[in-house]
Amino acid sequence: MANSYDVIIIGSGPGGYVTAIRSAQLGLKTAIVEREHLGGICLNWGCIPTKALLRSAEIMHYSENAKSYGLSIEGKISADVKAVVDRSRGVSARLNGGVGFLMKKNKVDVIWGEAEITKPGEIKVSKTKKKPMEPQHPIPKGTLGEGTYQAKHIIVATGARPRVLPGIEPDGDKIWTYFEAMVPKTMPKTMVVMGSGAIGIEFASFYNAMGVDVTVIELMPTIMPVEDAEISGLARKQLEKAGLKIHTEAKVSKVEKTASGIVAHVELKGGKTEKLEAEKLISAVGVQGNIENLGLEKVGVKTDRGCIVIDGYGKTNVPGIYAIGDVAGPPMLAHKAEHEGVVCVEKIAGLPGVHPTDKNKIPGCTYCHPQVASVGLTEAAAKDAGIEIRVGRFSFGANGKAIALGEDQGMIKTIFNKKTGELLGAHMVGAEVTELIQGFVVAMNLETTEEELMHTIFPHPTLSEMMKESVLDAYGRVLNA
Repeated sequence: MANSYDVIIIGSGPGGYVTAIRSAQLGLKTAIVEREHLGGICLNWGCIPTKALLRSAEIMHYSENAKSYGLSIEGKISADVKAVVDRSRGVSARLNGGVGFLMKKNKVDVIWGEAEITKPGEIKVSKTKKKPMEPQHPIPKGTLGEGTYQAKHIIVATGARPRVLPGIEPDGDKIWTYFEAMVPKTMPKTMVVMGSGAIGIEFASFYNAMGVDVTVIELMPTIMPVEDAEISGLARKQLEKAGLKIHTEAKVSKVEKTASGIVAHVELKGGKTEKLEAEKLISAVGVQGNIENLGLEKVGVKTDRGCIVIDGYGKTNVPGIYAIGDVAGPPMLAHKAEHEGVVCVEKIAGLPGVHPTDKNKIPGCTYCHPQVASVGLTEAAAKDAGIEIRVGRFSFGANGKAIALGEDQGMIKTIFNKKTGELLGAHMVGAEVTELIQGFVVAMNLETTEEELMHTIFPHPTLSEMMKESVLDAYGRVLNA
């Protein structure tokens, strides 16, 4: 049958389109349903365009600090907001087109519209009702659209959207989500950022570098609450040194709109309330899975706290229906979605030796300045689990490459099982740590011990040398500190 497939994937974000490619590689007849734009939130409104914005902020930072490198730049450095945003959108557009090419190359059918699971093995696709966030690319002639489609296996990869707090609903003008924050028409003078997770801190870092007076409000005792507390504390010091104002153990209880912006009523630690005036407020209090209007309730798919419940292979409680990525729960990261999708479809194809996704080995990266990256257990989590541990630390200030780069603020922290030498976790703050963390991810995946890491030769001079020094420090053998 023309409308019959082995696998249909609902959603073309990083998890969806990568899963589709792997499915096709395995010889399964595959289609993907998309309602707005190929690449999903990550490529169009998340991971990729934010990194383009942050790159502009980074160049701004180095330009303003040229003297510390023995360089002189005449005149005041200023940002052309439109050009910065246009560059970011251009990066997304280029990659969006690339996903379309990959679908065609791998013979994956793209079905445009909104999908609803009518019963296991069947979906109904209707015209997109939701207005796209930006004009869609013209749908090519002959592209599949509205209709009923059959598939032996249906994989839900619909992602997530910004969480909205009652009474502080985004209006696209004075109260923003990350969508509006990514495409400012002008640069505000003042801003409040509500939430200090990866999204909140990245935008706070970007706008601060662009000269905006930014205040961050965080409910938890530390910023970036999922990170190791020691690393979070070091990051906070550097962010505050750069000009960010940060309130932890604080809550935005009410937001009033004014002619010039907003007034945020902030409940501070100790019970005191402070009123903060700003032109804009970014609501970055998390995201929630897109589980609505998919027919999940009708077919009996189990959900929990706004996410689809799955096992380590992406299976739901209903045979033939699977879920991957943000819609299947935390950690809500693009690379987690991709890996879950590959595991899911390889299991469907019957490949031998497919291992379930191990969430403890998924790295997390925050691209503020300084960068933060981690994998595995924090020191507190390891202690709470009753594990006897060894902890190693190494400072950027003792590394030649970091000093030469003018980036001598930071630390690499490693956590080992004292009895077995197993690497339980690694946590970093400083320049380029989002690139360094993968070394420890590989080590954990290979079940490497401290002995093997200590006998690994790291090149000199590099930032990566600090990874080995941190391991050595955990065992009282540090060489350069």
